[in-house]
Amino acid sequence: MDAADLADIVDAVRTFVRNEVVPREEEIDATDTIPESIVEACKAMGLYGFSIPEQYGGLGLTVSQEAELVFELGWTTPALRSLFGTNNGIAGHVLLEGATGEQRKAWLPRLASGEVTASFGLTEADAGSDPSALSTRARLDGSQWVLNGSKRYITNAPVADVLMIFARTDPDAVGNRGISTFLVPAGTPGVTIGPPDRKMGQFGAHTADVHLDDVVVPLDAVVGGDEGVNNGFRIAARCLAHGRVQIAALCVGMAARLVHESVEFARTREQGGAPIARFQLIQGLIADSVTDHYAGRALVLDVAKNYDGGTDKISGPSAAKYFCSEMVGRVADRAVQIHGGAGYLRGVAVERFYRDARLFRIYEGTSQIQQVILARQALGAAARA
Repeated sequence: MDAADLADIVDAVRTFVRNEVVPREEEIDATDTIPESIVEACKAMGLYGFSIPEQYGGLGLTVSQEAELVFELGWTTPALRSLFGTNNGIAGHVLLEGATGEQRKAWLPRLASGEVTASFGLTEADAGSDPSALSTRARLDGSQWVLNGSKRYITNAPVADVLMIFARTDPDAVGNRGISTFLVPAGTPGVTIGPPDRKMGQFGAHTADVHLDDVVVPLDAVVGGDEGVNNGFRIAARCLAHGRVQIAALCVGMAARLVHESVEFARTREQGGAPIARFQLIQGLIADSVTDHYAGRALVLDVAKNYDGGTDKISGPSAAKYFCSEMVGRVADRAVQIHGGAGYLRGVAVERFYRDARLFRIYEGTSQIQQVILARQALGAAARA
């Protein structure tokens, strides 16, 4: 996509977010639901497929272009991006990274249009950061696979049409080997979706358990066909790296909104007959948040450029996700401090963002997992037992 077309899309999304979504943030938080009119508008704007190639009906943005778009999405509740984030991110990229041509043709156009919502089913109760403990099993039974197991914290599971389920297909394999990815329609007999989780924040974005009890799927349900058998985690790792850049960009967008809220409050809130913007300790908090935002934005754009160029698809995404998820937490904390007692009240934007921001340090690889990845990439064999 050329620069002019991208600018038009980014401008349209900015207008939509600020004029249509921001005024309904409190409604979304209170009802734990994205209004249907906003959902339909997102589909019409192509947001369900912004990272999916044009040949499959998407916008086909590069990772650098995605970052520019996601900066704008971060200005409002992260539940908005969650609507279509999995289609564009970890679930959609399972197909882009590992699917057969027929699987891509069958699913990607429907993901891009929003006809289908996908979920990424990797995490389990005892297998989050460590996939070697994955216990969901897939057993070959003639011309079909039989899946049994449970998944935890699966984004969009309550509304998913198709689940990307990671299951162990080689019971003798160790670590992250012997894992395959299965395309499982949500209505398949034996698939049960648990009640939505009650979360600290990010209301309007839903996660739930997924239970698989003797779920039967055909041989061609394996992502990648025969070549995909026992290669699922390698696909997942590539998808997660891409998703980390997107999450980092979302954190940058949220930090921009928090800086805005902090600055506006400091300009208008008075103490001792003067706006608190005159107080140097308040100025210091704002200066630190402005600096954090600049640093995060620059890091994401540099990492995205290198990802597109193929020079770094491991350390850069981990560094961006690690720094930006921690950074937005600091900015949110300062924003609450600047607001004082008002920042602790429901109905004030910074209070909501403070709750929303906490999750970014956990999903798509905790901060500690990013530290391990970065250290091992830097130290090489010396860091491994």
